[in-house]
Amino acid sequence: MELHTDVLLVTANVGSLFDNVGEIESDWLREFFTTVHTYKPCFIALHFQEVGGKDYMVNMAHAENFFWTIESSSEMKDFDRVCVYVDSHFKAEDNFTALGSMYFIHKSLKNIQQYDFSAKEFKSVSGHNKYVGSLDGVATVEKEKFPKNFWPDIKWSRKGYMRTRWIIHNQGLDLVNVHLFHDASNLIACNSSPSVYSTNRQKALRYVINRISDSSYSPLPFFLFGDFNFRLDTLSLVQNLSTSAEVQTVKKDSSNEVEKIIYEEKDNDHKQVLLHIETKLFAYLHQAVFRENNGKELLKYDKEIAAFHDVITEEEILFPPSYPYSEDYTKPTQYMNTRCPSWCDRILMSHSAQDIIQRREEGESNIVYNTLGPNVCMGDHKPVFLFFALKNNVH
Repeated sequence: MELHTDVLLVTANVGSLFDNVGEIESDWLREFFTTVHTYKPCFIALHFQEVGGKDYMVNMAHAENFFWTIESSSEMKDFDRVCVYVDSHFKAEDNFTALGSMYFIHKSLKNIQQYDFSAKEFKSVSGHNKYVGSLDGVATVEKEKFPKNFWPDIKWSRKGYMRTRWIIHNQGLDLVNVHLFHDASNLIACNSSPSVYSTNRQKALRYVINRISDSSYSPLPFFLFGDFNFRLDTLSLVQNLSTSAEVQTVKKDSSNEVEKIIYEEKDNDHKQVLLHIETKLFAYLHQAVFRENNGKELLKYDKEIAAFHDVITEEEILFPPSYPYSEDYTKPTQYMNTRCPSWCDRILMSHSAQDIIQRREEGESNIVYNTLGPNVCMGDHKPVFLFFALKNNVH
């Protein structure tokens, strides 16, 4: 009997895919299908954020078509059971999250069930099950937008989480699609350490973990994957990047508000701008540092997950920051100078989930944690995937 099931988890913020309709999509799909072909998983979970992009009212039909393209493709024909959940009901502003989750079950995988949250029992999965629009009343998914009163000082946005629950060969697990708040202003982000945004994200993530761990349903090992919007500790990073530079702060004439911060390097008698920060500009002269050695030097500034080490862990990051890549088709490995590059897109897991991943003996690892399409334009976020063997719980 098989002692494990090969699983592929993918998270992708696809906002820019729909804002540049047509340009990126075919390459995006090719990279995804190639990954499926390379690793040959029996169970695939795809978590999408920002379905429909910024202009979701216009693009939602295209987004639904994108899901259909994946589902009906010849590359996925051996996956005979599919569950699709797309929260595309943007008119319901109080509930809309723009999250989408797709689950594919290979014909060779016999022993799998999905949880019905209203009947509070697991049921076998058959055929193609598609839920697009409002997900209210869909019993196999749990979805919540973050409460409005949670962050009174933040513009309320389509952020939240979506959970499904599975049993694969007697091993239960929760798969949670998450989208947390972004950094609205680079200037505010480098005001304090940790930043006010980081504190808000921490509160939101704690909320999600508490919700999926409460006693409504008995807690199971869980994988949280999505766009956490985790950013590098910008204040510490900027201080370190600009130790020998002269700083100049430019304020708006009318108010005392800071408009830009410019760090200049003295090079003989010539001054050159090392780093220029504005609300939506983070232009660093030596951008290559974010990709050198997969950005390894910068991981020490990636601190947001540290607050959760009591409940969450993650495989080692060996890939460069997943955001913000250029949306220019011809510059697939360059970052835009809008934000400080960061590992926003992640696959996190509870300690109990880490225990159900099969690990080989020392040496060769059968776990792959990486980005999709590293050398292809995938939009401003590179999707992140985790491939592993799930231990079968053989009774």
